[in-house]
Amino acid sequence: MSNSYFRKRLASFGYAFTGIFSFVKSEPHARIHAVATVIVVVAGCWFHVGKQDWLWLIWAMAIVWITEMMNTVIEKMMDHLSPAIHPTVKFIKDVAAGAVLVAAFAAAITGAVIFWPYIFR
Repeated sequence: MSNSYFRKRLASFGYAFTGIFSFVKSEPHARIHAVATVIVVVAGCWFHVGKQDWLWLIWAMAIVWITEMMNTVIEKMMDHLSPAIHPTVKFIKDVAAGAVLVAAFAAAITGAVIFWPYIFR
């Protein structure tokens, strides 16, 4: 494979990291998720959670981050495509926000189930 191929693949990682940093910098909810992620990681290290528990925590955190990022993309696209208030756009944005809420609740329950025994042993 050519050097050009590898340079393009490497550049795509750069674009992805730029997107993540832009997301965290511009979105207040992203910063809340960042703080929550740090708290979960510190708690996991503090309580020495097992490998299986780490896998569940990582999945829960990833799902919250992914849904929040997709929600942001959907909101930005809808605002760009339809700057005026429109009932269908409102529905789309509300459902996307609801997906984040479902993910956050599921992550919170996952965290509670995992950390409960460590906290109260």
